[in-house]
Amino acid sequence: MQLLKLSPKTRNLFRNYWFMLGTYFLFFFLLGFLTTVIPSIDLEKYQQTELFNFMNESPLAFVIMAVVIAPILEESLFRSLVKPSLTEIYIFICAVLSFIALAFIPAEANAILKYSLVVLSAFLLFLFFLALKPARFLRKFRVFLYRNYVIFWIITAILFGLVHVWNYIEGWQFDIILLILIFPRIIAGYFFGKIKIENQSLIWPIYLHAMNNAVVVFFLLPRLL
Repeated sequence: MQLLKLSPKTRNLFRNYWFMLGTYFLFFFLLGFLTTVIPSIDLEKYQQTELFNFMNESPLAFVIMAVVIAPILEESLFRSLVKPSLTEIYIFICAVLSFIALAFIPAEANAILKYSLVVLSAFLLFLFFLALKPARFLRKFRVFLYRNYVIFWIITAILFGLVHVWNYIEGWQFDIILLILIFPRIIAGYFFGKIKIENQSLIWPIYLHAMNNAVVVFFLLPRLL
C-alpha cells in the first residue's frame, strides 16, 4: 500500500490536471452555446493542415514529438522564467537558442533526428552554463522575475497560446476565430504556470504538458493506426 501513496506534489499534478480538463469542458460548453447563438462563427475556417500531414506521414514521430519533445522544449521556453531558479534561467537561454537553431534546419530533415540533435546540443550548452559562476545581473534578473511572477505567469500563458496560431496559418494575421482556436492553449499555459509555481520545479509543467498532449494523441489514435 505504501507504494501506492502519492507525494503531495504528485497529487497536486493530478489535481491541476482535472481542474484543467474541467476548464476545457466549461470553455467548449460556452463555445457550443456561442456558436448556437451566432451560427456565422466558422470554426472550420482554419485547419492544422501541416500538423495532420506530419501525423499521417510519420505517426511514431508525431507521438514522440507531442508527448516527449514538445513538452520539454516548450516548457523550457515558456515556464522557465516563472518563479525561476538560476538553473531555470540557464534552461530558458538554452531553449531560446534551440528554437533559433530549429529555424535554420531544413524542414524536410528527419523530425526525430532534428529535434534530438537540438535537444542534445542544448543540454551540452546547459552543462557549460552550470560550470560558470552566475553573473551578478542574472541574480538580479532572477529576483526581478521572482517578485513579479504573476505577471510573467499570465504573459507566458498568453504567449504560449499565441505561438500556436502558426499551427493554423503562416504569417501574422489574427482574428476572433483564431483567438477561439488558440484559447484552450492559453488555458493550458495558465495551468502549466500554476503547477510550476505550486510545485516549484520545471519538471512538473513538463509532466502536465505531456499528460495533456497524451490525451489528445489518444483520441487521435484512430487516425494514427
